Formats: sequence, structure tokens, C-alpha cells
Amino acid sequence: MRGYVGPEGAQIHYRASGVQGPAVVLFHESPQASNVFAPAMPALGRSLRAYAFDTPGYGLSDPPPHPLDIPGYARLLLRAIDTLGIETFAVVGQHTGASLALAVAHLAAPGRVTHAVLSGLVLDRAEREELGASWAPDRPIDPDGGHLRDLWTRYAQLWERPPELVNLAVANIASVFDRYNWSYRAAFGYDPVEPLRTLPCPVLLLTAERDMLAHCDALALTIRPDAKAVRLTDTTGQLPWRVPEEFASVLASFVTGPEPATRRLSPTEEGRRG
Repeated sequence: MRGYVGPEGAQIHYRASGVQGPAVVLFHESPQASNVFAPAMPALGRSLRAYAFDTPGYGLSDPPPHPLDIPGYARLLLRAIDTLGIETFAVVGQHTGASLALAVAHLAAPGRVTHAVLSGLVLDRAEREELGASWAPDRPIDPDGGHLRDLWTRYAQLWERPPELVNLAVANIASVFDRYNWSYRAAFGYDPVEPLRTLPCPVLLLTAERDMLAHCDALALTIRPDAKAVRLTDTTGQLPWRVPEEFASVLASFVTGPEPATRRLSPTEEGRRG
């Protein structure tokens, strides 16, 4: 099921699957949309009530009147969660969505957030500044379409294959090109270290082997030594789209128990990944 929540001019689009079990709310990486979760929604809905939101200003959600910081986006998303009548829930986030998941968890009343599943949380300040400089510049629309060719080249390198997934990424960005970098700047300006340290629920770091931010898990484990780490599939990321059944199985096992098989990353492994 798909729907909208919120007043006219500030509606947030979401996808939902499942009518029983614990609730999970999912936040996508930027500058993408909830359609990256679409292949996994039927599998998630077999044992969970899953809700995947388009970040305000992305996908089919209305944009705010001006760029927001991560807590600002999180307030709008928590309002959508409240309006849908979701009382307790797990948060799931990828890259920018991981920061949104943390911020939503800290804005929610104590006890509402039961679990956190995070991927690609950039904890090092210098790395965030470097990424912000390279990933979030203002870019004009090229009358000859050169910006679209540049997007295809970039995502063909980052996400590699299949072409259908690269096309999805490019289409998502092209549809919001005038504000593609709003959420990037919000994420790179957000310090998630203390929110992660003080998050009062179990944490799972669920990441693809070659995700560009997979190396961030090692630092996350020093901040949250009680966290679990699971690596899935030799790909660049986008687990809900690439391996929807496996993604849903690990997520559901973590949220409902028993916990999934986990593997902590050794310093040697992290050194090989750089």
C-alpha cells in the first residue's frame, strides 16, 4: 500500500506492507526515495508492519520551504509516524537515513523506539566535511542534458549494476535536481556520535560488503560495543533492492528475535577495506 500523510503542501509519501507484528519505519539514503525499499516490502510485511517514508523534498514527498537540518527532517517524519498511529517501532536507515533514524529515535518519547538498524553512519567529522565538499555542491541543469550523463556515469561507477538500479538512482536524483543536496548537507552537518552512544535500544549495523561507507562500522562498534554487525553480499549497497529476502530476514530476526548470526569486523579486515 502507498499513501500520504500530512496537510496539503507538506504531505509525506510512504509505502506500507504488513498488518501484524512489530512496526518498523525505514529511511532511505539520499538523494534517493522509498522505492529503493520497494522490492523488500512484501517480504518485510510477512512478519512486520513496515513503513518506508520518502524524506521531505525527495521521492513523492512535498519539499519544506527551505533546507532543514537532520533534526528538522526528523521532526516532520516523526509527525508522520504519529499521524499513522504507530506507537512503538524500530528504526531502519541507510546512509542519510541512518542519521534520520537516530534523530527520530531521540525525538520520540522514551520507550517508543525498540531497535535501530543502521547502515553507513558517518561518525568521523573530517570525513563528513570531505564528503560534504565533494558530494553537495550546487549544480545547474545543463540545457544539453550533460548533468544527466554525469549522473549516469557517477552511479554506474558507484552502484555498478544492474542498469535498472542505476536508472532508478539517476531518475530519483533528476526528479529533485534543484534540491538534491539539501539532505546531503543536513547529513554532513549532523554529528551522530553522541546520539549513537546514548541510543537506548539494541543496535544492528547491517551493511553490504562493498558499501562505500562500510568502513564506518568499525568506528560505530567502538562507540557502541554492544552493537551487532552483519555484512551481507559482495555488492556496493542497496540491500533492500538487491537482496530483498535476505535483508528482510535479517531485519525481522533482529526485531522479533532470536538475534541474527553476527560477525564483528577485525582490525585486519577493516585495514583491507581501507
